[in-house]
Amino acid sequence: MTLIAIVGATGTGKSDFALDLAAAFDRVGRVAEVVNADAMQLYRGMDIGTAKLPIGARRGVPHHLLDVLEVTEEASAAAYQPAARVAIDDILARDGVALLVGGSGLYVSSVIHDFRFPGTDAAVRARLEQELAELGPGLLHARLRSIDPETAASVDAQNGRRIVRALEVIEVTGEPKAARLPEEPVAWRPHRIVHLRSDRARLVERLDARAAGMWRDGLVDEVRGLVPLGIERGVTARRAIGYAQALAELQGRMSRADAIAETQQLTRTYARRQVSWFGRYREATTIDADDVAARGAELARQAALD
Repeated sequence: MTLIAIVGATGTGKSDFALDLAAAFDRVGRVAEVVNADAMQLYRGMDIGTAKLPIGARRGVPHHLLDVLEVTEEASAAAYQPAARVAIDDILARDGVALLVGGSGLYVSSVIHDFRFPGTDAAVRARLEQELAELGPGLLHARLRSIDPETAASVDAQNGRRIVRALEVIEVTGEPKAARLPEEPVAWRPHRIVHLRSDRARLVERLDARAAGMWRDGLVDEVRGLVPLGIERGVTARRAIGYAQALAELQGRMSRADAIAETQQLTRTYARRQVSWFGRYREATTIDADDVAARGAELARQAALD
């Protein structure tokens, strides 16, 4: 039974590493399959801005949980967790190797750890979302900080959805700590973690170039095609980094230069949060994403450990 999580900040080459690892397993007679753990890659039609591997670039390796949501649907870790676990159990039942690949920290943690999501209350959620619309995320984050500083410290002050969810859980359960992940998580299944890290300066340079490249590759046209499908109504999709800025450009609210610059800045901030999140995985094997020799050695080691 082999479950390997491949994690790291955006731009560290997780997808390519997973394909290389699948090839390494193939050489020893094992079939590896990828289970996506990037929240935005769940969306159909959101390809350029999420760096989703096209089918032709997947080297014949089966991929699961890509293109499973419409842009009008809400993505959530609570819904993702059971779907990912079903896919993983199916792979393991066939004596395959499941590679959980992505940078959405909560999504990865929800799968590999025995984490149970608290319930929801539609009325409480609706009231908090109305407050978010009227007051903005800053005031709600300040409220969360006054109730539960530890949870607030782990939630981006501009991430309205996460702030609303944390406040909802606290109100529904009556327990501030209910909105936190467990400090000493229990494993859902035996697993290994490979954490790809990159020198900060090199990563920033790569991320800035990637954001600019999204516009050259046609992100605005991709978003234009998603407008008739309802991306402007999407709770999650319309707020995705890059997509929100491309929408703003389409709607005349932002120049192209400003849209690219904001996407670059938000991507850098997101990458810092990812590094911090995955730094909690004390059991992870951490390798330099830019060190070809280190990557090769780790590929061989992972295949041999099985």
